[in-house]
Amino acid sequence: MSDKLAATQHTVPPPKTQGAATGGGQLSATAGQFVDKIDPFSKRASLRRRRNRLMGSSRYHTDNEPELTQLPLIKDSSPADQANLVVQKLQQCQVVFDFYDPVAQLKSKEIKRAALNELIDHITTVKGAITEPVYPEVIRMVSTNIFRVLPPSDNSEFDPEEDEPTLEVSWPHLQLVYELFLRFLESQDFQASIGKKYIDQRFVLHLLDLFDSEDPRERDFLKTVLHRIYGKFLGLRAFIRKQINNMFLSFVFETDSFNGVGELLEILGSIINGFALPLKQEHKVFLVKVLLPLHKPRCLSLYHAQLAYCVVQFIEKDATLTAQVFEALLNFWPRTCSSKEVMFLGEVEEILDIIEPEQFKKIIDPLFRQLAKCVSSPHFQ
Repeated sequence: MSDKLAATQHTVPPPKTQGAATGGGQLSATAGQFVDKIDPFSKRASLRRRRNRLMGSSRYHTDNEPELTQLPLIKDSSPADQANLVVQKLQQCQVVFDFYDPVAQLKSKEIKRAALNELIDHITTVKGAITEPVYPEVIRMVSTNIFRVLPPSDNSEFDPEEDEPTLEVSWPHLQLVYELFLRFLESQDFQASIGKKYIDQRFVLHLLDLFDSEDPRERDFLKTVLHRIYGKFLGLRAFIRKQINNMFLSFVFETDSFNGVGELLEILGSIINGFALPLKQEHKVFLVKVLLPLHKPRCLSLYHAQLAYCVVQFIEKDATLTAQVFEALLNFWPRTCSSKEVMFLGEVEEILDIIEPEQFKKIIDPLFRQLAKCVSSPHFQ
């Protein structure tokens, strides 16, 4: 009954008078709020229905549009025709299908899947497959398929430590698009001098937004893709680091919610490992102002291993940072969460494994005071 009432709020204009109209056809705004309070599931269901309506947007190929046509196989075409056929298939793969309807346009979906697989094989095995006209078509195809507004979580109280993530329904195509893009970037034929015309700051920003996807399979591909872009485009490196900094600061001090922290830290671990010595001041500021505050959020367990690795990398690069790191760890030390405290102790152990005697003398007093508190804690086992 409450579902019907909640749905009515969205389909019937607001009543001119207070109270419900006879026959139950309308509800006042006050009554509607009351229904939502006693039955929150009705509101959640209406939001889900609204989301599903939005999914049927102009982004998707509709039933009214013609189906995709089967193009000849690339390997069966003459060398002179192959370049044009590759471009045609890339353009064909720019069509995005609605996987929320599992039985819609099955033939076209299969044609696109086969075309993506064929393009992956062609780029991987045929030398000289990546010609200059291919670059804009690949970037356009990738952008059309993967860049999208991520849907809100079905569970407004989603806990990544306890709840199962919402998997991307269009993954059968998305996976192949990511795979094709990776093969494109990793190909010996790929030329960064041409690619930089199309893979720019705007493209990277859209890519970084996708790291908030709930689907761990997508985040894993994004991690590898961004790492390849960082390695090939020197002009984008500072920009990528700056944007990751901004995302971490927003996560720690504003939203307290972001799914891709662990994956971004994995990329940073590799980047930090490649920092030249002596460390630049901006890198030290990044450690103190951005990395170390990542110990604060309650969901630390989701990315602590990657965070600890980054911190240890910094100390190995510059031992004089040890005292600052320990000061920050003691400042952020958990007071009421014993499981989080165990993570801090594990990180301290990793640091002690690589610490220099001269630096150990500087931290010995505060370190053992904290260890004494831990041992005397009622949670100590």
